[in-house]
Amino acid sequence: MPEKLNLSNLKPAQARKDRKRVGRGLGSGKGRYSTRGLKGQKSRSGSHKMRAGFEGGQMPIYMRLGKQRGPYSKDAMPMGPHRSHTVAVNVRDLERFDAGTEITPESLAAAGLIRNTKYDLKILGHGDLSKKLAVSAHNFSKSAREKIEQAGGSITWLRGEPEPRKPKRKPRAEIPQAEPEPPETEEEAAESPESNQPEVADEPDSSPEADQASGE
Repeated sequence: MPEKLNLSNLKPAQARKDRKRVGRGLGSGKGRYSTRGLKGQKSRSGSHKMRAGFEGGQMPIYMRLGKQRGPYSKDAMPMGPHRSHTVAVNVRDLERFDAGTEITPESLAAAGLIRNTKYDLKILGHGDLSKKLAVSAHNFSKSAREKIEQAGGSITWLRGEPEPRKPKRKPRAEIPQAEPEPPETEEEAAESPESNQPEVADEPDSSPEADQASGE
Protein backbone atom coordinates (compact mmCIF):
# COMPACT_ATOMS: atom_id res chain seq x y z
CA MET A 1 0.00 0.00 0.00
CA PRO A 2 1.50 3.37 -0.97
CA GLU A 3 2.52 5.64 1.85
CA LYS A 4 0.23 8.52 2.62
CA LEU A 5 1.50 11.78 1.15
CA ASN A 6 2.43 14.49 3.67
CA LEU A 7 5.00 17.22 4.09
CA SER A 8 7.54 14.81 5.59
CA ASN A 9 7.72 12.53 2.54
CA LEU A 10 7.03 15.16 -0.16
CA LYS A 11 9.65 15.11 -2.93
CA PRO A 12 9.76 15.88 -6.66
CA ALA A 13 8.71 13.28 -9.19
CA GLN A 14 12.23 13.16 -10.62
CA ALA A 15 15.58 14.05 -9.17
CA ARG A 16 16.48 17.72 -9.21
CA LYS A 17 19.86 18.96 -10.27
CA ASP A 18 21.13 21.96 -8.35
CA ARG A 19 22.15 24.93 -10.46
CA LYS A 20 25.82 25.75 -10.78
CA ARG A 21 26.76 28.39 -8.19
CA VAL A 22 29.88 30.21 -9.37
CA GLY A 23 32.06 32.80 -7.69
CA ARG A 24 31.70 31.36 -4.17
CA GLY A 25 35.37 31.05 -3.29
CA LEU A 26 38.25 28.81 -4.29
CA GLY A 27 37.09 25.97 -2.10
CA SER A 28 33.95 25.51 -4.17
CA GLY A 29 35.95 24.70 -7.29
CA LYS A 30 34.11 27.41 -9.22
CA GLY A 31 35.62 30.56 -7.77
CA ARG A 32 38.02 33.22 -9.04
CA TYR A 33 37.23 33.03 -12.78
CA SER A 34 33.77 31.44 -12.31
CA THR A 35 34.42 28.68 -14.92
CA ARG A 36 35.04 31.29 -17.66
CA GLY A 37 38.79 31.04 -17.85
CA LEU A 38 41.15 33.96 -18.37
CA LYS A 39 40.81 36.92 -20.69
CA GLY A 40 38.92 36.84 -23.96
CA GLN A 41 35.54 37.66 -25.42
CA LYS A 42 33.84 34.67 -23.81
CA SER A 43 35.00 35.72 -20.37
CA ARG A 44 33.11 39.04 -20.59
CA SER A 45 29.52 39.69 -19.68
CA GLY A 46 27.05 39.40 -22.53
CA SER A 47 29.38 37.20 -24.56
CA HIS A 48 26.85 34.36 -24.65
CA LYS A 49 24.19 36.53 -26.28
CA MET A 50 25.86 36.74 -29.71
CA ARG A 51 23.61 36.14 -32.69
CA ALA A 52 23.71 32.85 -34.51
CA GLY A 53 26.43 32.71 -37.16
CA PHE A 54 28.60 35.41 -35.54
CA GLU A 55 32.30 34.52 -35.82
CA GLY A 56 33.90 37.34 -33.88
CA GLY A 57 33.97 39.82 -36.74
CA GLN A 58 35.67 37.69 -39.38
CA MET A 59 33.94 36.83 -42.64
CA PRO A 60 31.24 34.29 -41.63
CA ILE A 61 30.82 30.96 -43.37
CA TYR A 62 27.50 31.88 -44.99
CA MET A 63 29.23 34.80 -46.74
CA ARG A 64 32.33 32.83 -47.73
CA LEU A 65 30.35 30.17 -49.55
CA GLY A 66 28.76 30.59 -52.98
CA LYS A 67 25.27 31.98 -53.24
CA GLN A 68 22.21 30.43 -54.75
CA ARG A 69 20.71 32.06 -57.79
CA GLY A 70 17.95 34.60 -57.39
CA PRO A 71 17.50 37.72 -55.27
CA TYR A 72 17.72 36.96 -51.56
CA SER A 73 18.14 40.39 -50.02
CA LYS A 74 15.70 41.47 -47.33
CA ASP A 75 13.91 43.97 -49.58
CA ALA A 76 13.71 41.68 -52.64
CA MET A 77 10.53 40.14 -53.95
CA PRO A 78 9.99 36.70 -52.38
CA MET A 79 11.01 33.86 -54.65
CA GLY A 80 9.74 30.31 -54.86
CA PRO A 81 11.93 27.22 -54.48
CA HIS A 82 14.40 26.74 -57.32
CA ARG A 83 14.81 23.01 -56.92
CA SER A 84 11.79 20.76 -57.20
CA HIS A 85 11.64 17.32 -55.59
CA THR A 86 10.05 14.32 -57.26
CA VAL A 87 9.31 10.86 -55.89
CA ALA A 88 9.76 8.10 -58.49
CA VAL A 89 7.78 4.85 -58.74
CA ASN A 90 8.43 2.27 -61.48
CA VAL A 91 5.72 0.43 -63.37
CA ARG A 92 7.01 -2.89 -62.00
CA ASP A 93 5.87 -1.75 -58.54
CA LEU A 94 2.30 -1.36 -59.81
CA GLU A 95 1.96 -5.11 -60.45
CA ARG A 96 0.90 -5.64 -56.83
CA PHE A 97 -2.43 -3.86 -57.47
CA ASP A 98 -5.44 -5.65 -58.91
CA ALA A 99 -6.51 -5.04 -62.49
CA GLY A 100 -8.86 -2.10 -62.86
CA THR A 101 -7.54 -0.33 -59.76
CA GLU A 102 -7.22 3.45 -59.82
CA ILE A 103 -3.69 4.37 -58.76
CA THR A 104 -3.26 7.73 -57.00
CA PRO A 105 -0.51 9.18 -54.80
CA GLU A 106 -2.72 8.49 -51.77
CA SER A 107 -3.08 4.79 -52.67
CA LEU A 108 0.67 4.48 -53.22
CA ALA A 109 1.32 6.05 -49.82
CA ALA A 110 -1.15 3.64 -48.21
CA ALA A 111 0.64 0.71 -49.90
CA GLY A 112 4.02 1.93 -48.61
CA LEU A 113 5.53 2.65 -52.03
CA ILE A 114 6.03 6.31 -51.15
CA ARG A 115 6.44 7.92 -47.76
CA ASN A 116 3.85 10.68 -48.14
CA THR A 117 2.17 12.90 -50.72
CA LYS A 118 4.26 15.97 -49.95
CA TYR A 119 6.26 15.82 -53.19
CA ASP A 120 5.26 15.30 -56.81
CA LEU A 121 4.94 11.76 -58.09
CA LYS A 122 6.60 10.57 -61.29
CA ILE A 123 6.00 7.15 -62.86
CA LEU A 124 9.09 5.61 -64.49
CA GLY A 125 9.18 2.77 -66.98
CA HIS A 126 11.58 0.25 -65.38
CA GLY A 127 10.11 -3.25 -65.43
CA ASP A 128 7.01 -4.77 -67.03
CA LEU A 129 3.30 -4.16 -66.49
CA SER A 130 0.60 -6.63 -67.51
CA LYS A 131 -2.49 -5.26 -65.71
CA LYS A 132 -4.97 -2.64 -66.82
CA LEU A 133 -4.64 0.27 -64.40
CA ALA A 134 -5.77 3.89 -64.28
CA VAL A 135 -2.71 5.77 -63.04
CA SER A 136 -2.82 9.38 -61.82
CA ALA A 137 0.47 11.18 -61.24
CA HIS A 138 2.17 14.51 -61.72
CA ASN A 139 4.54 13.27 -64.41
CA PHE A 140 5.24 10.21 -66.55
CA SER A 141 8.29 9.08 -68.45
CA LYS A 142 7.87 8.22 -72.11
CA SER A 143 8.49 4.49 -71.57
CA ALA A 144 6.11 4.33 -68.58
CA ARG A 145 3.36 5.97 -70.61
CA GLU A 146 3.81 3.48 -73.43
CA LYS A 147 3.77 0.43 -71.10
CA ILE A 148 0.66 1.57 -69.22
CA GLU A 149 -1.24 2.21 -72.46
CA GLN A 150 -0.04 -1.07 -74.01
CA ALA A 151 -1.47 -2.96 -71.03
CA GLY A 152 -4.86 -1.31 -71.70
CA GLY A 153 -4.63 1.26 -68.90
CA SER A 154 -4.89 5.02 -68.90
CA ILE A 155 -2.94 7.88 -67.40
CA THR A 156 -4.10 11.14 -65.82
CA TRP A 157 -1.88 14.20 -65.40
CA LEU A 158 -2.62 15.80 -62.03
CA ARG A 159 -1.35 19.20 -63.23
CA GLY A 160 -2.15 18.85 -66.89
CA GLU A 161 0.04 17.45 -69.61
CA PRO A 162 3.23 19.53 -69.87
CA GLU A 163 3.87 21.38 -73.09
CA PRO A 164 6.91 20.33 -75.13
CA ARG A 165 9.93 22.47 -74.46
CA LYS A 166 11.01 24.91 -77.11
CA PRO A 167 14.55 24.50 -78.45
CA LYS A 168 17.02 26.90 -76.91
CA ARG A 169 18.49 27.80 -80.28
CA LYS A 170 16.70 28.34 -83.52
CA PRO A 171 17.64 25.89 -86.28
CA ARG A 172 20.18 27.39 -88.61
CA ALA A 173 18.72 28.26 -92.01
CA GLU A 174 20.27 26.33 -94.88
CA ILE A 175 22.29 28.53 -97.25
CA PRO A 176 21.28 27.81 -100.87
CA GLN A 177 24.28 26.63 -102.83
CA ALA A 178 24.84 27.72 -106.43
CA GLU A 179 24.49 25.03 -109.04
CA PRO A 180 27.75 24.15 -110.80
CA GLU A 181 28.02 25.46 -114.34
CA PRO A 182 28.09 22.79 -117.08
CA PRO A 183 31.45 22.39 -118.84
CA GLU A 184 31.85 24.25 -122.12
CA THR A 185 31.79 22.31 -125.34
CA GLU A 186 34.52 22.63 -127.97
CA GLU A 187 32.27 24.77 -130.19
CA GLU A 188 31.49 27.23 -127.36
CA ALA A 189 35.15 27.42 -126.40
CA ALA A 190 36.07 28.25 -130.04
CA GLU A 191 33.40 30.98 -130.27
CA SER A 192 34.26 32.66 -126.94
CA PRO A 193 36.31 35.90 -127.39
CA GLU A 194 38.63 35.03 -124.51
CA SER A 195 40.04 32.08 -126.38
CA ASN A 196 40.88 34.27 -129.46
CA GLN A 197 43.14 36.65 -127.49
CA PRO A 198 46.87 35.88 -127.90
CA GLU A 199 48.79 34.99 -124.79
CA VAL A 200 51.02 37.84 -123.53
CA ALA A 201 54.40 36.88 -122.16
CA ASP A 202 55.45 38.23 -118.78
CA GLU A 203 57.49 41.41 -119.19
CA PRO A 204 60.68 41.74 -117.15
CA ASP A 205 60.52 43.97 -114.12
CA SER A 206 61.83 47.44 -115.05
CA SER A 207 61.87 48.88 -111.54
CA PRO A 208 65.04 50.67 -110.29
CA GLU A 209 65.57 47.98 -107.69
CA ALA A 210 65.62 45.32 -110.38
CA ASP A 211 68.11 47.41 -112.48
CA GLN A 212 70.39 47.81 -109.45
CA ALA A 213 70.28 44.08 -108.80
CA SER A 214 71.15 43.30 -112.43
CA GLY A 215 74.05 45.84 -112.37
CA GLU A 216 75.57 44.14 -109.36
